[in-house]
Amino acid sequence: MTAQKIPLIGVVGPTASGKTRLGVQLARHFDGEVVSVDSMQIYKTMDVATAKPTLEEMEGIPHHLVDFLPPDQPFSLAEYQVLAEKTIREIRSRNRMPVLVGGTGLYLHTFIDHVSLSETGEDPALRKKLTDIAREQGNEALLDMLRKLDPETAERLHPNNLPRVIRAIEVCQLTGKPMSQHLRESRLRESPYAPCLIGLDCRDRQKLYDRINRRVDLMMEQGLLEEARQAMETSMQTAAQAIGCKELFPYLRGEASLEACVDHLKQSTRHYAKRQLTWFRRDPRIFWIYLDEEKDFLEILKKSVLTVENSGILCYNKV
Repeated sequence: MTAQKIPLIGVVGPTASGKTRLGVQLARHFDGEVVSVDSMQIYKTMDVATAKPTLEEMEGIPHHLVDFLPPDQPFSLAEYQVLAEKTIREIRSRNRMPVLVGGTGLYLHTFIDHVSLSETGEDPALRKKLTDIAREQGNEALLDMLRKLDPETAERLHPNNLPRVIRAIEVCQLTGKPMSQHLRESRLRESPYAPCLIGLDCRDRQKLYDRINRRVDLMMEQGLLEEARQAMETSMQTAAQAIGCKELFPYLRGEASLEACVDHLKQSTRHYAKRQLTWFRRDPRIFWIYLDEEKDFLEILKKSVLTVENSGILCYNKV
Protein backbone atom coordinates (compact mmCIF):
# COMPACT_ATOMS: atom_id res chain seq x y z
CA MET A 1 0.00 0.00 0.00
CA THR A 2 1.12 3.55 -0.67
CA ALA A 3 0.71 6.74 1.31
CA GLN A 4 -2.10 7.81 -1.00
CA LYS A 5 -4.39 4.97 0.08
CA ILE A 6 -7.75 5.94 1.57
CA PRO A 7 -8.62 3.89 4.69
CA LEU A 8 -12.05 2.29 4.88
CA ILE A 9 -13.80 0.16 7.46
CA GLY A 10 -16.45 -2.19 6.07
CA VAL A 11 -19.13 -4.04 8.01
CA VAL A 12 -20.73 -6.72 5.84
CA GLY A 13 -22.74 -9.92 6.12
CA PRO A 14 -26.23 -11.30 5.70
CA THR A 15 -29.44 -9.57 6.60
CA ALA A 16 -30.37 -9.49 10.31
CA SER A 17 -26.76 -9.99 11.44
CA GLY A 18 -26.50 -6.65 13.26
CA LYS A 19 -24.44 -4.66 10.74
CA THR A 20 -26.17 -1.33 11.47
CA ARG A 21 -25.44 -1.41 15.19
CA LEU A 22 -21.82 -2.43 14.77
CA GLY A 23 -21.23 0.12 12.01
CA VAL A 24 -22.53 2.94 14.18
CA GLN A 25 -20.35 1.96 17.14
CA LEU A 26 -17.24 1.60 14.97
CA ALA A 27 -17.92 5.02 13.47
CA ARG A 28 -18.22 6.42 16.99
CA HIS A 29 -14.98 4.77 18.13
CA PHE A 30 -12.91 5.77 15.09
CA ASP A 31 -14.46 9.23 14.55
CA GLY A 32 -16.20 8.10 11.41
CA GLU A 33 -19.28 8.50 9.25
CA VAL A 34 -21.38 5.68 7.80
CA VAL A 35 -21.80 5.11 4.08
CA SER A 36 -24.60 2.70 3.15
CA VAL A 37 -23.76 -0.17 0.80
CA ASP A 38 -27.36 -1.23 0.18
CA SER A 39 -29.06 -1.19 -3.22
CA MET A 40 -32.52 -0.61 -1.75
CA GLN A 41 -31.91 1.77 1.19
CA ILE A 42 -31.07 4.47 -1.35
CA TYR A 43 -34.79 4.86 -2.08
CA LYS A 44 -37.24 7.02 -0.19
CA THR A 45 -40.18 5.19 1.42
CA MET A 46 -39.99 1.43 2.04
CA ASP A 47 -38.24 2.22 5.34
CA VAL A 48 -39.37 -0.99 7.04
CA ALA A 49 -38.92 -3.33 4.06
CA THR A 50 -35.30 -2.25 3.56
CA ALA A 51 -34.48 -2.16 7.31
CA LYS A 52 -33.39 1.45 6.93
CA PRO A 53 -31.67 2.68 10.11
CA THR A 54 -33.86 4.91 12.25
CA LEU A 55 -32.66 8.19 13.79
CA GLU A 56 -32.39 6.38 17.13
CA GLU A 57 -30.25 3.65 15.59
CA MET A 58 -27.97 6.23 13.92
CA GLU A 59 -27.19 7.72 17.36
CA GLY A 60 -26.17 11.02 15.82
CA ILE A 61 -23.61 9.46 13.47
CA PRO A 62 -23.90 10.91 9.93
CA HIS A 63 -25.25 8.37 7.42
CA HIS A 64 -24.79 8.79 3.67
CA LEU A 65 -26.42 7.29 0.55
CA VAL A 66 -29.60 6.46 2.43
CA ASP A 67 -33.13 7.65 1.62
CA PHE A 68 -32.26 10.11 -1.15
CA LEU A 69 -33.81 8.79 -4.37
CA PRO A 70 -37.50 8.69 -5.47
CA PRO A 71 -38.73 5.08 -5.53
CA ASP A 72 -39.59 5.14 -9.23
CA GLN A 73 -36.18 6.39 -10.39
CA PRO A 74 -33.67 3.86 -11.75
CA PHE A 75 -30.18 3.85 -10.26
CA SER A 76 -27.19 2.07 -11.71
CA LEU A 77 -24.15 0.45 -10.18
CA ALA A 78 -21.98 3.01 -11.99
CA GLU A 79 -23.98 5.85 -10.42
CA TYR A 80 -23.48 4.33 -6.99
CA GLN A 81 -19.73 4.07 -7.60
CA VAL A 82 -19.49 7.75 -8.52
CA LEU A 83 -21.58 8.88 -5.54
CA ALA A 84 -19.71 6.66 -3.09
CA GLU A 85 -16.34 7.97 -4.28
CA LYS A 86 -17.51 11.58 -3.92
CA THR A 87 -18.99 10.88 -0.48
CA ILE A 88 -15.88 9.19 0.85
CA ARG A 89 -13.59 11.95 -0.37
CA GLU A 90 -15.82 14.46 1.41
CA ILE A 91 -15.65 12.41 4.61
CA ARG A 92 -11.85 12.26 4.33
CA SER A 93 -11.72 16.03 3.78
CA ARG A 94 -13.20 16.30 7.29
CA ASN A 95 -10.43 13.97 8.53
CA ARG A 96 -12.98 11.32 9.47
CA MET A 97 -13.08 7.58 8.84
CA PRO A 98 -15.52 6.20 6.23
CA VAL A 99 -17.41 3.17 7.56
CA LEU A 100 -19.16 1.21 4.80
CA VAL A 101 -22.15 -0.76 6.08
CA GLY A 102 -24.42 -3.04 4.08
CA GLY A 103 -25.17 -6.35 2.47
CA THR A 104 -25.06 -5.58 -1.26
CA GLY A 105 -21.83 -7.33 -2.16
CA LEU A 106 -21.78 -6.15 -5.77
CA TYR A 107 -21.87 -2.50 -4.68
CA LEU A 108 -19.17 -3.03 -2.04
CA HIS A 109 -16.67 -4.89 -4.18
CA THR A 110 -17.19 -2.81 -7.30
CA PHE A 111 -16.38 0.26 -5.23
CA ILE A 112 -13.49 -0.82 -3.01
CA ASP A 113 -11.79 -2.75 -5.84
CA HIS A 114 -12.12 0.29 -8.10
CA VAL A 115 -13.81 -1.71 -10.87
CA SER A 116 -14.07 0.21 -14.14
CA LEU A 117 -17.65 0.18 -15.44
CA SER A 118 -17.48 2.82 -18.15
CA GLU A 119 -15.88 0.51 -20.73
CA THR A 120 -18.87 -1.82 -20.98
CA GLY A 121 -21.26 0.69 -22.58
CA GLU A 122 -25.08 0.68 -22.71
CA ASP A 123 -27.79 -0.42 -25.14
CA PRO A 124 -31.22 1.12 -24.39
CA ALA A 125 -32.92 -0.97 -27.09
CA LEU A 126 -31.58 -4.19 -25.60
CA ARG A 127 -32.68 -3.12 -22.13
CA LYS A 128 -36.20 -2.46 -23.39
CA LYS A 129 -36.28 -5.86 -25.10
CA LEU A 130 -35.14 -7.60 -21.91
CA THR A 131 -37.63 -5.64 -19.81
CA ASP A 132 -40.43 -6.72 -22.15
CA ILE A 133 -39.33 -10.37 -21.81
CA ALA A 134 -39.45 -10.06 -18.03
CA ARG A 135 -42.92 -8.54 -18.20
CA GLU A 136 -44.23 -11.27 -20.50
CA GLN A 137 -42.40 -14.33 -19.18
CA GLY A 138 -41.40 -13.33 -15.64
CA ASN A 139 -38.12 -12.27 -14.03
CA GLU A 140 -36.99 -15.88 -13.67
CA ALA A 141 -36.83 -16.20 -17.46
CA LEU A 142 -34.20 -13.45 -17.58
CA LEU A 143 -32.24 -15.02 -14.74
CA ASP A 144 -32.24 -18.30 -16.68
CA MET A 145 -30.88 -16.40 -19.68
CA LEU A 146 -28.12 -14.96 -17.51
CA ARG A 147 -27.28 -18.40 -16.10
CA LYS A 148 -26.34 -19.52 -19.62
CA LEU A 149 -24.19 -16.43 -20.22
CA ASP A 150 -22.66 -15.87 -16.79
CA PRO A 151 -23.55 -18.51 -14.17
CA GLU A 152 -21.24 -16.96 -11.58
CA THR A 153 -23.05 -13.62 -11.60
CA ALA A 154 -26.48 -15.30 -11.89
CA GLU A 155 -25.81 -17.23 -8.68
CA ARG A 156 -25.41 -13.95 -6.80
CA LEU A 157 -28.55 -12.23 -8.09
CA HIS A 158 -32.20 -12.57 -7.13
CA PRO A 159 -34.75 -12.55 -9.98
CA ASN A 160 -36.47 -9.57 -8.30
CA ASN A 161 -33.28 -7.55 -8.74
CA LEU A 162 -34.26 -6.98 -12.34
CA PRO A 163 -31.98 -3.98 -13.13
CA ARG A 164 -28.88 -5.95 -12.07
CA VAL A 165 -29.94 -9.01 -14.07
CA ILE A 166 -30.60 -6.90 -17.17
CA ARG A 167 -27.29 -5.09 -16.77
CA ALA A 168 -25.36 -8.35 -16.47
CA ILE A 169 -26.96 -9.68 -19.69
CA GLU A 170 -26.29 -6.35 -21.40
CA VAL A 171 -22.59 -6.48 -20.47
CA CYS A 172 -22.29 -10.03 -21.79
CA GLN A 173 -23.92 -9.21 -25.10
CA LEU A 174 -22.13 -5.90 -25.65
CA THR A 175 -18.62 -7.03 -24.76
CA GLY A 176 -18.65 -10.76 -25.37
CA LYS A 177 -17.38 -11.29 -21.82
CA PRO A 178 -19.40 -12.04 -18.66
CA MET A 179 -19.71 -9.45 -15.91
CA SER A 180 -17.80 -11.75 -13.56
CA GLN A 181 -14.80 -11.68 -15.90
CA HIS A 182 -14.91 -7.89 -16.14
CA LEU A 183 -14.85 -7.72 -12.35
CA ARG A 184 -11.84 -10.03 -12.11
CA GLU A 185 -9.94 -8.10 -14.78
CA SER A 186 -10.73 -4.74 -13.19
CA ARG A 187 -9.32 -5.93 -9.86
CA LEU A 188 -5.91 -6.21 -11.52
CA ARG A 189 -5.83 -2.39 -11.47
CA GLU A 190 -4.68 -0.93 -8.19
CA SER A 191 -7.41 0.44 -5.95
CA PRO A 192 -6.94 3.73 -4.07
CA TYR A 193 -8.58 2.22 -0.99
CA ALA A 194 -7.15 0.35 2.00
CA PRO A 195 -10.15 -1.57 3.39
CA CYS A 196 -10.53 -3.44 6.66
CA LEU A 197 -13.58 -5.66 6.18
CA ILE A 198 -15.47 -7.24 9.08
CA GLY A 199 -18.16 -9.84 8.42
CA LEU A 200 -20.94 -10.86 10.80
CA ASP A 201 -22.43 -14.36 10.67
CA CYS A 202 -23.45 -17.32 12.84
CA ARG A 203 -21.65 -20.66 12.94
CA ASP A 204 -25.02 -22.31 13.57
CA ARG A 205 -27.04 -21.41 10.49
CA GLN A 206 -30.30 -22.02 12.34
CA LYS A 207 -29.42 -19.20 14.75
CA LEU A 208 -29.08 -16.82 11.83
CA TYR A 209 -32.40 -18.05 10.47
CA ASP A 210 -33.98 -17.47 13.89
CA ARG A 211 -32.69 -13.89 13.83
CA ILE A 212 -34.20 -13.45 10.35
CA ASN A 213 -37.57 -14.84 11.46
CA ARG A 214 -37.62 -12.48 14.44
CA ARG A 215 -36.67 -9.58 12.17
CA VAL A 216 -39.60 -10.32 9.87
CA ASP A 217 -42.02 -10.51 12.82
CA LEU A 218 -40.72 -7.14 14.05
CA MET A 219 -41.07 -5.63 10.58
CA MET A 220 -44.70 -6.72 10.49
CA GLU A 221 -45.25 -5.01 13.84
CA GLN A 222 -43.57 -1.85 12.48
CA GLY A 223 -45.96 -1.52 9.54
CA LEU A 224 -44.49 -3.61 6.72
CA LEU A 225 -47.94 -4.61 5.49
CA GLU A 226 -48.98 -0.98 5.01
CA GLU A 227 -45.72 -0.28 3.13
CA ALA A 228 -46.46 -3.19 0.82
CA ARG A 229 -50.02 -1.92 0.31
CA GLN A 230 -48.74 1.53 -0.68
CA ALA A 231 -46.14 0.01 -2.98
CA MET A 232 -48.73 -2.13 -4.75
CA GLU A 233 -51.25 0.72 -5.09
CA THR A 234 -48.68 3.15 -6.51
CA SER A 235 -47.01 0.49 -8.73
CA MET A 236 -43.53 1.58 -7.65
CA GLN A 237 -41.07 -0.28 -9.85
CA THR A 238 -38.42 -0.52 -7.15
CA ALA A 239 -40.82 -1.81 -4.52
CA ALA A 240 -41.11 -5.23 -6.10
CA GLN A 241 -37.35 -5.62 -5.79
CA ALA A 242 -37.39 -5.14 -2.02
CA ILE A 243 -37.83 -8.41 -0.21
CA GLY A 244 -40.75 -7.74 2.08
CA CYS A 245 -43.16 -6.12 -0.38
CA LYS A 246 -43.58 -8.61 -3.20
CA GLU A 247 -44.18 -11.54 -0.83
CA LEU A 248 -47.15 -9.74 0.75
CA PHE A 249 -48.87 -8.82 -2.51
CA PRO A 250 -50.83 -12.13 -2.74
CA TYR A 251 -52.47 -11.39 0.64
CA LEU A 252 -53.32 -7.83 -0.43
CA ARG A 253 -54.91 -9.21 -3.61
CA GLY A 254 -56.93 -11.71 -1.59
CA GLU A 255 -55.07 -14.69 -3.09
CA ALA A 256 -53.41 -16.07 0.06
CA SER A 257 -53.57 -15.86 3.83
CA LEU A 258 -51.39 -13.41 5.72
CA GLU A 259 -49.75 -16.27 7.61
CA ALA A 260 -48.76 -18.02 4.38
CA CYS A 261 -47.34 -14.80 2.93
CA VAL A 262 -45.32 -14.05 6.05
CA ASP A 263 -43.93 -17.59 6.01
CA HIS A 264 -42.96 -17.09 2.37
CA LEU A 265 -41.32 -13.78 3.27
CA LYS A 266 -39.23 -15.47 5.95
CA GLN A 267 -38.18 -18.15 3.48
CA SER A 268 -37.29 -15.57 0.82
CA THR A 269 -35.23 -13.61 3.33
CA ARG A 270 -33.36 -16.74 4.42
CA HIS A 271 -32.57 -17.53 0.78
CA TYR A 272 -31.38 -13.96 0.31
CA ALA A 273 -29.07 -14.31 3.30
CA LYS A 274 -27.56 -17.45 1.75
CA ARG A 275 -26.86 -15.56 -1.48
CA GLN A 276 -25.25 -12.73 0.46
CA LEU A 277 -22.98 -15.18 2.26
CA THR A 278 -22.08 -16.91 -1.03
CA TRP A 279 -20.90 -13.56 -2.34
CA PHE A 280 -18.96 -12.44 0.74
CA ARG A 281 -17.35 -15.83 1.40
CA ARG A 282 -15.40 -15.44 -1.83
CA ASP A 283 -13.47 -12.48 -0.38
CA PRO A 284 -10.50 -13.65 1.73
CA ARG A 285 -10.00 -10.13 3.09
CA ILE A 286 -13.08 -10.34 5.30
CA PHE A 287 -12.45 -11.08 9.00
CA TRP A 288 -15.47 -13.02 10.23
CA ILE A 289 -16.99 -12.63 13.67
CA TYR A 290 -19.57 -15.24 14.67
CA LEU A 291 -22.40 -13.88 16.75
CA ASP A 292 -23.11 -17.20 18.43
CA GLU A 293 -19.50 -17.52 19.63
CA GLU A 294 -19.38 -14.16 21.42
CA LYS A 295 -20.77 -13.46 24.88
CA ASP A 296 -22.51 -10.20 23.98
CA PHE A 297 -22.37 -7.20 21.67
CA LEU A 298 -19.59 -5.58 23.70
CA GLU A 299 -17.33 -8.54 22.91
CA ILE A 300 -18.22 -8.27 19.22
CA LEU A 301 -17.36 -4.57 19.30
CA LYS A 302 -14.06 -5.16 21.12
CA LYS A 303 -13.02 -7.81 18.60
CA SER A 304 -13.99 -5.53 15.73
CA VAL A 305 -12.02 -2.59 17.14
CA LEU A 306 -8.98 -4.82 17.61
CA THR A 307 -9.33 -6.09 14.04
CA VAL A 308 -9.28 -2.53 12.70
CA GLU A 309 -6.34 -1.55 14.90
CA ASN A 310 -4.34 -4.59 13.76
CA SER A 311 -5.18 -4.15 10.06
CA GLY A 312 -2.72 -1.35 9.43
CA ILE A 313 -5.25 1.01 7.84
CA LEU A 314 -5.03 3.54 10.69
CA CYS A 315 -1.63 4.69 9.47
CA TYR A 316 -3.55 6.35 6.62
CA ASN A 317 -6.09 7.96 8.91
CA LYS A 318 -4.63 11.46 8.82
CA VAL A 319 -5.21 13.71 5.85
